[in-house]
Amino acid sequence: MEMNYFLWMAVALFAGLMFTRVFKKLGLNFPDVTAFLIAGLLIGPYCLGRLNVEGLGFHTSQDVGRLSMINNAALGFIAFSIGSEFRMSELKHTGRQATVIGILQALAATLLVDAALVTLHFILGPEVLPLPACLTLGAIAAATAPAATLMVVRQYKAEGPLTKLLLPIVALDDAVGLVIFSVSFGVAQALLGGALSVSSIVIEPLLEIVCSLILGSLLGFVMSRLEKLFYSNTNRLSMTISFVFLTIALCFLKIPVGGVTISFSSLLVCMMLGTVFVNCAEFSDDIMRRAEKWTAPLTACFFVISGAELELNVFARWEYVVIGAVYLLARSLGKYLGARESARMTRCSREVIKYLGITLLPQAGVALGMCNAAQALGSDEASIIRNVTLFGVFIYELIGPLMTRNALTAAGEIKKKPNEKMDRARFKPAGQ
Repeated sequence: MEMNYFLWMAVALFAGLMFTRVFKKLGLNFPDVTAFLIAGLLIGPYCLGRLNVEGLGFHTSQDVGRLSMINNAALGFIAFSIGSEFRMSELKHTGRQATVIGILQALAATLLVDAALVTLHFILGPEVLPLPACLTLGAIAAATAPAATLMVVRQYKAEGPLTKLLLPIVALDDAVGLVIFSVSFGVAQALLGGALSVSSIVIEPLLEIVCSLILGSLLGFVMSRLEKLFYSNTNRLSMTISFVFLTIALCFLKIPVGGVTISFSSLLVCMMLGTVFVNCAEFSDDIMRRAEKWTAPLTACFFVISGAELELNVFARWEYVVIGAVYLLARSLGKYLGARESARMTRCSREVIKYLGITLLPQAGVALGMCNAAQALGSDEASIIRNVTLFGVFIYELIGPLMTRNALTAAGEIKKKPNEKMDRARFKPAGQ
């Protein structure tokens, strides 16, 4: 079994890298993240994995799930990188705008999805679409995937007002989405015969956010102090990697205090770790560049595994397709209109107003985490929530990165496409 883990990782990374070459040979100018996702879908249990040939793919969903450690590590480093965008010098100019837009666009997506699905609830009937499932899916709609967005920004070296706003907004989505989900989920449970609990709706979510920020701040401060003991950037990088792993491990803690349980959001803690580090360590720029290169294979594996996790059986029942299509349209409209109007309210540039909403469409890990928490509602509601969420993730993960790239290009923040031939020529020895 130990050999299988290494074999699956090797197959995932190799398949992802080869698919980026296949796309380029076919003239398909897609972001690398899309190539990784499609490669994962191909080697997943619904395609090549069905052949049951060792080393050709993942045979079952359980095989994919056994590599969850890779996903946890990759998301931790992705959140750490996004946290590094919260530099105090820049937040003085964009902090208010990012906060207002981050909150309003998430609320707009939730309200529009709630309205659309509740309407569909009366059309299809409560047997097909229960009201608690509508409210829970509306809350899940608030979440945006930080991983795909960050990878597109890195690959194309996007830079400008839109990019400076985009990354903090995506980071804020985790906190905003957590609060919205807690409230909506509490109401959904009450509709199923439970009682509204102030503890579960208000106290525990706020405690999770506050404690996550405190833990990330403490670890970031300690890390920035310890790294001053080293004079080699290689050793500083090793210290950084060890602290990110430590942070991810601590986020699994559950601490009961009185009648509530304190838990931690790994995304929030790792983001805060990165934020405090870049604001306290004078050598942080070089360390972040080195960490980006070190984590590139880890991130590639993460997206290939994410592609392998996509379930094609969500298209088997017509009601899931109908509900999923309504969910996609309502969420996309909510994200776009919410971002556009709040950007106009905060007097952003014309490019930000026009294109920001399009860059907020990708959805994956955070939404699936909320989906797993919703299993407590009951088998019927949980089944609908899971399948509709998977339907949305499948579509958004495949087209979201491409739309983000196109929006950043239209906004003029991707100046030129990566040109590998130019890069190779630059390092070509003289006389060749």
